[in-house]
This record gives sequence, structure tokens and C-alpha cells, in this order.
Amino acid sequence: MGQLLGIAKRERSGAPMETIERVDLSEDMGVAGDYRGKLRKRQVSVLAREDWERACESAGAELPWTTRRANLLVEGLTLKETEGGRLKIGDAVLEIMMETDPCAQMDKAFQGLRKALEPDWRGGVCCRVIRGGAIAVGDEVELEAP
Repeated sequence: MGQLLGIAKRERSGAPMETIERVDLSEDMGVAGDYRGKLRKRQVSVLAREDWERACESAGAELPWTTRRANLLVEGLTLKETEGGRLKIGDAVLEIMMETDPCAQMDKAFQGLRKALEPDWRGGVCCRVIRGGAIAVGDEVELEAP
């Protein structure tokens, strides 16, 4: 069992991440107010705190988790090789569709971050919402393996 540590969204591509305490997830729009919600395989991105800390250590930097531009920050879960698994957060259920591949935007944020995120799925996972619901920072997160 893990825990939801953070929630973030952005209105459009390239916009700064806005952290929030609670949000609604839906099958149609992903994270309410986030521009990526219409992308069926990439509605919600999830990052594990432990993986983020390893990546920052490898890159030699202390950066806020929102630098990764993920929607959800969790702890206590291993996301590596979980494609096809499900994350349950409150009443919501997310299906893990794929590993989140780090992009060039990460090196724009901090040189070397992209490479530091590549091993062991440190960049997190992309999910689609299969059952919507309200979620809040502090909620328990359960991972059902594929």
C-alpha cells in the first residue's frame, strides 16, 4: 500500500505546473483542468517519490517533483514494469498503459535529468482512467500488479 503525496496539473502544454490538494478524475478528461486528459493512453502521469529522489541524486540536483511534470506523486510503490496493472486511489481506478519516457524538456529543466530518469522506469507511468472519482493528497494508493 502506498500514499498519494502530491497532485499537479497544467492548463496547456508548456504551462507551469499548479499543485492542488484534491481533484476529480474522469474517464473523459483525466485530471480535471489538465490539458492532457483527452489523450487516452496518457491521461494521468504518476511518479514515485523514491524514483524521483534516485533520479535527482544521479543528476546531482535537488529539484521539486513538479519538474518532472507528472500529475500524481506517490510513495511506497514500485512502478517499474507495471504496464497493464491498476492503481486504486480513493474511488478512482487507473490502468497503467506504459512507462513515461523522459523527454528533452527534462534536460531543459536541468542538464542530465533526462538520462537520470531513464533507468528502471524512474520517469513514472502513464495511465488512463477506467473509473473516475475524487482524490486528495494523503489518500492510500493500491497497486494491482498486471
